[in-house]
Amino acid sequence: MLKWAIIFFVIAIVAAIVGFGGIAGAATNIAYVLFVIFLILAVIAFLRRAT
Repeated sequence: MLKWAIIFFVIAIVAAIVGFGGIAGAATNIAYVLFVIFLILAVIAFLRRAT
């Protein structure tokens, strides 16, 4: 999950440099959502491991 978030973040940076603002914004939103899902799943995993 984190791998995909990083990939979409890199796509957003490249698209922004090239000048594709719409694609950069969409890739940024996707990366953000994937990162939040990763954080939620990581917290759940750590809590399950602790008990």
